[in-house]
Amino acid sequence: MTEQSKSRFVFKPIVRGIAIKGSEELFPIGKVYCVGKNYADHAKEMGGSVDKDQPFFFSKPPQAITQLAKIPFPTQTENLHHEVELVVFLKSECSNISPSKASQHIFGYAVGVDLTKRDLQDIAKKTGRPWELSKGFDNSAPISKIHKKEGQLIEHGEISLKVNGEVKQSSNLLNMSWKVNELISWLSKFITLKPGDIIFTGTPAGVSKLNQNDEIEAEIENIGSLSFKLIG
Repeated sequence: MTEQSKSRFVFKPIVRGIAIKGSEELFPIGKVYCVGKNYADHAKEMGGSVDKDQPFFFSKPPQAITQLAKIPFPTQTENLHHEVELVVFLKSECSNISPSKASQHIFGYAVGVDLTKRDLQDIAKKTGRPWELSKGFDNSAPISKIHKKEGQLIEHGEISLKVNGEVKQSSNLLNMSWKVNELISWLSKFITLKPGDIIFTGTPAGVSKLNQNDEIEAEIENIGSLSFKLIG
């Protein structure tokens, strides 16, 4: 018997999983990373620019991930924004790898939306504080079922988002400044990535305010679609 098997937790560990398209198995949620300013047009609309020297990352907690069709409208915000993104799921451990080795660690992809309390984020930016309260709240990362594409590198495809049937965001994954393999490689230089880790790869321009009872539809070519409603 190992030392670990002798251990007794003070309460049951929380393990959460994500549905996979065409499978009854679940993908266990590990760490959740998000890259900011990965599309030049979005960086510009936010008053900034893409950092060509290194990508910028922040994190969300596991409870941010949701596949609910009806999501409670979050509290403590007067300016909630949508950000549609390609989401990457890792299947194996990697550390300090080159971009050419990144694809072998990919399990699959999904359509995701990074819900953001823009008013709280603006305050955090002005005061030099972390973004966690504006990005990491419950259900702040809705995603579709995972499209299993082991070892495949996705580099192009239309990405879009509608609010109540009106197109708000429309672009192509070709416009990402940092590609999927580059993001995985860069992260792996600073932290060992594990099976179950998740990477949100950034959003194009067109982010806008959401209200209670809005219906959101997001889609990425050859990956899938996502729809949910913000309920009061």
